[in-house]
Amino acid sequence: GAGGGIGAAMARRFAADGAQVIVNDLDEAAAAVVAAEIGGIAVPGDAGDEADVRRLVDTAWQELGGCDLFCANAGILTGGSADAPDAEWAKAWQVNVMSHVYVARALLPRWLDSDGGRLLFTVSAAGLLTLLGSAPYSVTKHAALGFAEWLRATYAHRGITVQALCPQGVNTAMMTDGGESASRAILAAGALEPEQVAAVVAEAVRGDSFLILPHAEVADFYQLRATDTDRWLGGMNKVQRGFDAAAHP
Repeated sequence: GAGGGIGAAMARRFAADGAQVIVNDLDEAAAAVVAAEIGGIAVPGDAGDEADVRRLVDTAWQELGGCDLFCANAGILTGGSADAPDAEWAKAWQVNVMSHVYVARALLPRWLDSDGGRLLFTVSAAGLLTLLGSAPYSVTKHAALGFAEWLRATYAHRGITVQALCPQGVNTAMMTDGGESASRAILAAGALEPEQVAAVVAEAVRGDSFLILPHAEVADFYQLRATDTDRWLGGMNKVQRGFDAAAHP
């Protein structure tokens, strides 16, 4: 997902900080543009295809001698409710969850046999909270967070650092093009620029905190969700009622 948005911003920031960067994106041309800009290596491919993920990881070892940090940033925002077509649910699951599983399968054996490594999942605040108007996105991002937590709990003592990047709205094509109006309205409030998120990430990967929260208020929402779940759900439903009233005055 490094051909645009948060992924491209992270690639540029890491390169500026002196890293050697491999740029992967489903959009071959976009990956090539970013790679040329930063002196990186473009490896186009589908994050939801295990063979493409393995080829990406193999390239890191062939071209750079290994991989210190893998940013599993690709994701798709699908709007809709439980009535969203099965194909949309399946695609959201494949890209938002299974892509991370494929990365872990490809990287863990190499890292566990060496000095370890760092895996960054771009999860979204929806994985900690929810996103009204987007059931497939909310559900799959919760699953992505669950997998990241499991990896962290299982492998932290073996040199594997797993971190979860959970921003709210960021001014990317995902926010403007994806989801329903309710989702876009929620994401637009307090939206950050991708470069701001990349700056937060660049600082966070110097440490080992599991959650990376570019929007500080997400921590408060997450705490409320955990400690007063009924109140939090009531507040979210109030927001939903407001969207319903606006749509059907």
